[in-house]
Amino acid sequence: MQISSRFTIAIHTLICIETFKNDYKVTSDFLASSINVNPVVIRRLLQQLKKAGIVRVIRGSGGTDIEKPLNEITLLDVYNAVECVEEGQLFHFHENPNQSCPVGKNIHTILDVRLEKIQEAMEKEMKSITIQDIINDTKKLI
Repeated sequence: MQISSRFTIAIHTLICIETFKNDYKVTSDFLASSINVNPVVIRRLLQQLKKAGIVRVIRGSGGTDIEKPLNEITLLDVYNAVECVEEGQLFHFHENPNQSCPVGKNIHTILDVRLEKIQEAMEKEMKSITIQDIINDTKKLI
């Protein structure tokens, strides 16, 4: 299991928007050059962040800005905006475990509660870290 790169690309995007907003017009092309991905990837991601109320996008070459205060945007907010997790479930089971097998028949009973606790712990930690925290760390390095 691996979270897709959309999550880290989204964080990189928000850091760039905040870092360069006063010096450059922060467009999808500008962001794509920092992240080293196709601008189409950035445009799709910006639309997801916009839908979540995290960024404001000005059509054409108008640029992008962050909509909410940085200390109010958590990593969980970003994750929920850009990751396609079905029905809020981070872990996905294979569809048809063998019901004749004692392991296959009981795999959900064995794992469901544990996996739910793992997901809750991850979400709790993600809620505790804001984009402002990440920006503060970034400023120490640049």
